[in-house]
Amino acid sequence: MSNTVISVENLSKTYRLGVIGTGTFFGDLNRWWAKKRGRPDPYEKIGETDHGNRMGETLWALDDVSFKLPEGEALGIIGRNGAGKSTLLKILSRVTAPTSGVVKVKGRIASLLEVGTGFHPELTGRENIYLNGAILGMNRAEVNRKYDEIVDFSGVAKFIDTPVKRYSSGMYVRLAFAVAAHLEPEILVVDEVLAVGDAEFQRKCLGKMSDVASEGRTVLFVSHNMPAILRLCSSAIMMDRGRLVKQGSAVEVTNFYLNNNENAEGAVFWSGEQAPGTDEVKLVGIKLLDSEGKGKSLVEINTPSYLEIEYLVGTPGLKFRVSAGFNTQGVVAFTTNELTESVHERVGRYVSRVEIPPNLLSEGEYSISVSIFASKGLKIRYVRAKNVLTFQVVDYITGNSARGDFAQNVAGVLRPSLQWDMKYAGEV
Repeated sequence: MSNTVISVENLSKTYRLGVIGTGTFFGDLNRWWAKKRGRPDPYEKIGETDHGNRMGETLWALDDVSFKLPEGEALGIIGRNGAGKSTLLKILSRVTAPTSGVVKVKGRIASLLEVGTGFHPELTGRENIYLNGAILGMNRAEVNRKYDEIVDFSGVAKFIDTPVKRYSSGMYVRLAFAVAAHLEPEILVVDEVLAVGDAEFQRKCLGKMSDVASEGRTVLFVSHNMPAILRLCSSAIMMDRGRLVKQGSAVEVTNFYLNNNENAEGAVFWSGEQAPGTDEVKLVGIKLLDSEGKGKSLVEINTPSYLEIEYLVGTPGLKFRVSAGFNTQGVVAFTTNELTESVHERVGRYVSRVEIPPNLLSEGEYSISVSIFASKGLKIRYVRAKNVLTFQVVDYITGNSARGDFAQNVAGVLRPSLQWDMKYAGEV
């Protein structure tokens, strides 16, 4: 197809574990000569051993990967750590060469694969902006037109004439992303490096990538942030152990990934001594269910969910209540308790259940902590289990959630659906 900007055919990349060059021809020659004479490796680190006994084993970082990407599309690349995502981007960006296969790229690529990609540490921020522009094939006049915008976006104007080797990692990535996104490449490639920046800067970056995609340029985005993938990308691929295992719309692929991940059943169980709690009360299970009673780790923002907490009472007549806390981004989004303390007359299993209404939590990853305690009279905490179950809230931007048809990032850990009203109030 004439509008295909990236074509990947039967792409593979292999590495031999433990077999690494010294970085120079002279060093490699010395190593070879020492081995030939039966002498120790002169470059081996003292005390370094191959604990896994895997020296020389072949690792397939990529294994027969094929796909095509049309012009103007934003492609999300997802998968667990070690799935081959970053290796794929490095080959597309010509940082490393494939072992086999064919890659065809049409247009200029700006890559942000790690902090300071393409930067020279001895040069100032200003000089690196022009250096990156030259690498992308832009002349000085073209860079001049974008210069003020780049510096303003990066937020490092005060240090623009300081060598970048003195920048913090956050400052480094701010400037690197600003350069990559503003120098008008046909293809923008971004790895998970944005995790270095603070929350405000991440929002700016996602907004800028959305603008780049809407301008008809192509974006490849690797992230573990599923809401960001859904908001930014129209299509996605999922990698696993070097192979492409799923390709399709961003909604379809992220749904497949989350439902095939650990805790996909939306449940955790304990038995015996592993169960959190005391002899009086032990936590034996926690489940997150949909309206049909099926376990889920993926929660659609505009549908209800149900939390079931199962516990074992070992002493009759205990009076207590159950509490669940929902945590995200290092803060407690909210906590819900049973309204009263109940007397548990008999020994045995009990289940406490609570509904999580739709349009309450915002997009993102949440964890649930469970507490079982008595606070009336003698205060006793029987169970305290932190972050025992994780789940993901996603908004498929269908227009019937609290975001309406607003497609950009919505800040906050809660997103209630509130009723708005507008009326004409008269002339000024």
